Amino acid sequence: MDTTQLLKGVLDLAVLAVLKDEDGYGYDILRRLREAGLEEVGDASVYGTLRRLFAAGLLTTYVVPSESGPHRKYYALNAAGRDQLTRSGKTWRSFASTMDALLEDRGMAA
Repeated sequence: MDTTQLLKGVLDLAVLAVLKDEDGYGYDILRRLREAGLEEVGDASVYGTLRRLFAAGLLTTYVVPSESGPHRKYYALNAAGRDQLTRSGKTWRSFASTMDALLEDRGMAA
C-alpha cells in the first residue's frame, strides 16, 4: 500500500499531535514527524500544512532569533488547535478501530 496517500489524509492530525506538548519550527517539526516513523513525509508537505493550519486559526506563530542562521518561525497550538486535535484524534481512533476490525474479520490482522 502506498503510505504517501495515507499520509496526505492524516498530516494535519500528525502535525497537531507533534505540537501538542512542544512548540516547533518547520524543520524541527519535520524531524519529529520522521523520528516518529513518518519517514516519507516531504518538506513541502509539512510547510504547506503549517501555513494552512495557521491560516485556519489553529496555530499561532512567533519568531526566535538564531545565532546560526536566519530567525526561526515557531508554531504553537492555540485553543482552537487543541480542540481540533481532540476532535480529529477521536475521528482517527474510530476509523482505525473500524479498519482493525475489518482486517481481523478477514484474517488479515498484523
